[in-house]
Amino acid sequence: MDTIQFTGLLNDWRNGRKDVLDALTPVVYQELHRIAAGFLSRERSGHTLQPTALINEAYLKLVKHDQQEWHSRAHFFSVACTIMRQILARYARDKHAQKRGGGGGRVTLDEAIAMAPQRGEAFLALDEALSELARIDERKAKLIELKYFGGLKGDEIAAVLNISIPTITRDCRQAEAWLQAYLTRAK
Repeated sequence: MDTIQFTGLLNDWRNGRKDVLDALTPVVYQELHRIAAGFLSRERSGHTLQPTALINEAYLKLVKHDQQEWHSRAHFFSVACTIMRQILARYARDKHAQKRGGGGGRVTLDEAIAMAPQRGEAFLALDEALSELARIDERKAKLIELKYFGGLKGDEIAAVLNISIPTITRDCRQAEAWLQAYLTRAK
């Protein structure tokens, strides 16, 4: 299904046509699976959170989400990336709460992303850093989320954020540097 068809179905759904959910579901599920695979690709084997559980929880939240906010396919999956990050952050916080007491060391941006959410504290540090970056510059935080967690490519990010590829490149470098400095200072 192309972007125009998908966006049309989102609009139909937003306008009250519940039957379009049947057409959207397989496409959404397939794309959520791709995003979940990106999120969980760095997981250790035997991790208790399985991709299907992440997809199902995200899907349920998306179906209940206020569809008025979805402007396009890219925007819809941007919301999906945010929801999955929130689910994983909650999961990491819950796991970390069970293991309280361990002191965490410094982590680099690359380590945090490579281990997320394998090491709960690294993922939580990255989640905190992204939240802080969002308070300062929401677009840069969203760009990092879309690129690293959602696995979106430059043209998809450009569509979601309504910016050019050179702006994405520049913002990404700045955001990565800011996050690296924040993670280094954090512990």
